[in-house]
Amino acid sequence: MLFHKITTVTDLHHALIRFPCLSFEEKPIADFVEAFMRSRGASVFRHLDNVWCELGAGENVLLLNSHLDVVPPSKTHPYPPFEPTVVNGKVYGRGAVDAKASGAAMLWAFLSLLEEGYVPPKGKVVVALTAGEENSKTYDGLEDLTTNGYLPQISAALVGEPTNLQPCIAQKGLLILNLHARGRTAHAARGHLGVNAITIAAKDILTLSGFRFDREDPYLGFSTLHVTMIEGGKAHNIIPDHVWMKVDIRSTPAYDHDEMALMVQEMVASEVEIHSKRIIPVGTKPEAAIVQACLKAMPTATLFGSPTASDWIFLKDIPTVKIGPGFSELSHTPDEHVELVEVLRGVNVYRDIIKTYFELT
Repeated sequence: MLFHKITTVTDLHHALIRFPCLSFEEKPIADFVEAFMRSRGASVFRHLDNVWCELGAGENVLLLNSHLDVVPPSKTHPYPPFEPTVVNGKVYGRGAVDAKASGAAMLWAFLSLLEEGYVPPKGKVVVALTAGEENSKTYDGLEDLTTNGYLPQISAALVGEPTNLQPCIAQKGLLILNLHARGRTAHAARGHLGVNAITIAAKDILTLSGFRFDREDPYLGFSTLHVTMIEGGKAHNIIPDHVWMKVDIRSTPAYDHDEMALMVQEMVASEVEIHSKRIIPVGTKPEAAIVQACLKAMPTATLFGSPTASDWIFLKDIPTVKIGPGFSELSHTPDEHVELVEVLRGVNVYRDIIKTYFELT
């Protein structure tokens, strides 16, 4: 690998885009990041396909984290998905914005601080690019690093996801429910002898469609509920005795997930089963040092809340801000892109936040 040809964050960003690193296929890009950062003199660590660098010493640890993996490309990308294509000052490619813009900017900010001889006063900066964010069935990404003690104890964190470089201090959770409408099978010619599970499901869907959660979060607004999948029936001439539905709830800290599941059960005739409740809503108080560092580094910034999940959930009670170059609305789309100047700006934003955080703490 000709690392000497990577002389700007744009070069690094483009190099990262060229890796078709779907979830569970991150080894080549992890190898690249590890070797590149070692070639630049960084102190580099590796566990599975997670790579991180550390600068400084001390108990006040600021983590910058983003992810290496991407979702599969679409068949309708306007350009080759894993070949960075620059058009009118924008670079297109799968992962260009989610989240290789953040990853490249974080790495470059780290290297620029290292090369200028910066040492965090009584603290440590850790930049970790981790695996399995888009699909975390094996839980061997950031959750593994934090739960099993591979990373030092973290005091505060920045999570690199596209936020147009605005500080996100709250993030919705995700509660997934399975609903089972139970009926009784019969021949369709004698439908009165059966109980149609589709009819039960239809009534429940109408009930849920009209429901609104009434507790509002100051940054996330209201929790939302949608029936997103349905399956039932075996043949046109059989009254179905079972219909399965999937319910997607985007939650705020105003509700506990178990409480929400119980609320749904009280509204419907179907049986309610919790499929997943591990992605909890998270938030950081505006007065936290990491939030104040963001606001001091970017005086015109606006705090906001995000409806989309990220690996922030694995940082639990650690004061965290989600922030990165580009627009979240472009994530996972065929048109995924980010402005080149936004990635450059991201380097300076991360540098300024790092320095300001350690000044404040």
